Amino acid sequence: MTNNDILRRLRFAFNFNDDMMIKLFKLGGQEVTRAEISSWLKKEDAEGHVGIYDKQLATFLNGLIADRRGVREGPQPKPEKTLNNNLILRKLKIALNFRDEHIVDTLAKANIRASKHEVNALFRKETQSQYRQCKDQFLRNFIYGLQIKLRPEMKLGHHEEE
Repeated sequence: MTNNDILRRLRFAFNFNDDMMIKLFKLGGQEVTRAEISSWLKKEDAEGHVGIYDKQLATFLNGLIADRRGVREGPQPKPEKTLNNNLILRKLKIALNFRDEHIVDTLAKANIRASKHEVNALFRKETQSQYRQCKDQFLRNFIYGLQIKLRPEMKLGHHEEE
């Protein structure tokens, strides 16, 4: 999954409009325009599509954390220059104030069975023997589970505005 896919899916799952997207980027420390948001949300083969960098997606996720959990005292977290699915999942977990069992429940909504131990392995340090890499399909299904949880009015079986 590309960063653009992730941004598009999160926008859809949370039902964010352009103003909210702009607000979240600002909370994360970056001013963005409606035109930038629009170019990031376009499908890869659409005219005007622009790829979103890891640092920009990290800024958005930091803004989501600030919006959901409140702005931290003192210096704000710097966006990571490099993201992976494990870090994206961690940021979503923090933003949503989820524990491992909440992630298991969210995955179950997308018909994915995972144990708390499997989920916990995704949040370990890479150097630990129990560490597990978060694959695209896992992250995609987690975001889809969020969509079902946050937007129950959406028909099941549609991963986004297809």
